[in-house]
Amino acid sequence: MLQIQAEANVPTDYGSFRIIAFAENESDWMPHMAIVAQHTDFTKPVNVRIHSECITGEVFHSRKCECGQQLDAAMKYIEENGGIIVYLRQEGRNIGIINKLRAYSLQEKGFDTVEANVKLGLPADDRDFNEAIEILNILGVKDINLLTNNPEKLQGIKSSNIHLNKRIPLQIHSTEESKGYLEVKKNFFGHLLIDEDAKNADHPSAEKTD
Repeated sequence: MLQIQAEANVPTDYGSFRIIAFAENESDWMPHMAIVAQHTDFTKPVNVRIHSECITGEVFHSRKCECGQQLDAAMKYIEENGGIIVYLRQEGRNIGIINKLRAYSLQEKGFDTVEANVKLGLPADDRDFNEAIEILNILGVKDINLLTNNPEKLQGIKSSNIHLNKRIPLQIHSTEESKGYLEVKKNFFGHLLIDEDAKNADHPSAEKTD
């Protein structure tokens, strides 16, 4: 079971957050994390982003995906509105950075993101969001507004003991390099992406779920 191993206030470009590390034991060098806006009101539905690690997009600003921009937009949103980012260490849809770079190499030869994973003998998406539910339970979160375009995350919350109040889209403009990636997200994984001219990451709109 996950446990809180450490926590501290961390000032960022978007504001100051309480960052909490979760792992089964303190020797885990890659814990999951909760990034909590300090003015979050836990008596109301909490804005939550479940975000999987993407070192290429977040650290090196890769244009092949929108992951880094999604994280930036989520941090800005929760600082302004309160909330939590649950940061899961699931690099490359949980195939790891080495396999991710191997998949990138295949994409250079014309394979899309799913085809590249399958050619490597890997799942199209091997992520598991159960630990995000566990983290939210540890933090005492009962009711959330979920910042996501991913129907699997929505279903994960609906199948849990946490109430999903509404979905908040988190749309990012595509680049020439990320266009195919986003098309696979929409057409293969069923992500709830909207037309390019309607996308606005800075001002997400909300969709009630019940």
